[in-house]
Amino acid sequence: MSKLWGGRFAKKTDSLVHQFNASIGFDVRLVDEDITGSIAWAQGLVGAGVLMAAEAETIIAGLERVRAEFADGSFTLAADDEDVHTAVERRLTEIVGAVGGKLHTGRSRNDQVATDFRLWVMQACDEMQAWLGDLQGALIASAEANLHLPMPGYTHLQHAQPITWGHWALSHFWPLARDRKRFMQAQAGASVLPLGAAALAGTAFPVDRAFLAEALGFTAVSPNSLDAVSDRDFAADFLYAAAMTGLHLSRLSEQLILFSSREFGFVRLDDGYSTGSSLMPQKKNPDTLELTRGKSGRLIGNLMGLLATLKGLPSTYDKDLQEDKEPLFDAFDTLGLALPVMAGLIRTLHLRPERMAAQLEPSLLATDLADYLVKKGMPFRQAHGAIGQVVQLAEEKGVDLTAVSLTELQEISKLFGEDVTAVFDMTNALANRAAVGGTAPSPLKTQLQKAKNQLGKQENIGALR
Repeated sequence: MSKLWGGRFAKKTDSLVHQFNASIGFDVRLVDEDITGSIAWAQGLVGAGVLMAAEAETIIAGLERVRAEFADGSFTLAADDEDVHTAVERRLTEIVGAVGGKLHTGRSRNDQVATDFRLWVMQACDEMQAWLGDLQGALIASAEANLHLPMPGYTHLQHAQPITWGHWALSHFWPLARDRKRFMQAQAGASVLPLGAAALAGTAFPVDRAFLAEALGFTAVSPNSLDAVSDRDFAADFLYAAAMTGLHLSRLSEQLILFSSREFGFVRLDDGYSTGSSLMPQKKNPDTLELTRGKSGRLIGNLMGLLATLKGLPSTYDKDLQEDKEPLFDAFDTLGLALPVMAGLIRTLHLRPERMAAQLEPSLLATDLADYLVKKGMPFRQAHGAIGQVVQLAEEKGVDLTAVSLTELQEISKLFGEDVTAVFDMTNALANRAAVGGTAPSPLKTQLQKAKNQLGKQENIGALR
């Protein structure tokens, strides 16, 4: 079979140009979507009076045979198959004969590939939802099992205030919830049918595009044929969602790398999620976390690459758009490993409460000391300065805050009384943060339930789709 576009050419394509131009090496991944879209198009051509019902049945049976050959690995690509559309149509014609040549009536590869790609993205978004949900479930389980386990919280990687492991684990749940929302939005953006836009001006045959949209699971029909074949906003949306997911996985990984170090020792990674050194027998390296952190750069690069490709395109379909698929396939494959791996790592993570407790030093309660003075009537800014003096005094003496005597405290402020010792209670300090989103038992319990409800709601939405 000659190329789909070769009729007006007197000279065969240079072999290197064919290789440079061909996309079959990666867009063959769209074969299932291409066949599904072609079946709907054949049915649409029947409705338009272009195909007889019997012809459409023959074509559809042939397409299903092609699908089966791809599925069982018996399909053989030909040298002239420059893309998945060429390969499918060539094989279809080999199976059903000349009637296969009627399938492409009124259709262009421009609207065909846009349809295939959108179908793939819609399905990919569902899979992303499932992978993200699994990791969210692992974080919820870890949070629930250790909801009130105290540990130091950090800003600027310096001791800040006490928090709990449950609070920390849930802090990584909510970014993933936003990631799921972004993939839902990318899916909605992809769910606009371009089929029927043809090359750029719309099909010349009276195909019912609303029927095509319903048959293929799209929620809308593109209103402008020029935009339909050039729009790749949905692809950029997918890559943005993927990049943000990678960013959030990277931040989670970075904290766990620190927490698993000997200097922190808050957690120990399961052996199944660690590697060793070829030289140093004692090493247990967090390579899983480091790779996850590293792959975030790859995901960001995929987004930037596509945006750079799109920003200079002047018209409807340009060959540059062939560069739209590989970054999405790569992002999908990257997260398709990273998300399940991270879920498994979280589920097998061993916490070390004794190491966390060893870092719960009194300086974490400096803000609570300031709050103590505020409750005695001192303005906060003045209280902040007073406690700064207390901290400085303790550092000069080389002691903890609890070792500063009441006499010394009262030299800084007469508002200090014997009841100040009650401030140095980690349980009370956690319980004092009782506002929504805080570390007290009640808001923590509420947050955990909200996370469970959110996960369940998202799972139900996915099931409905």
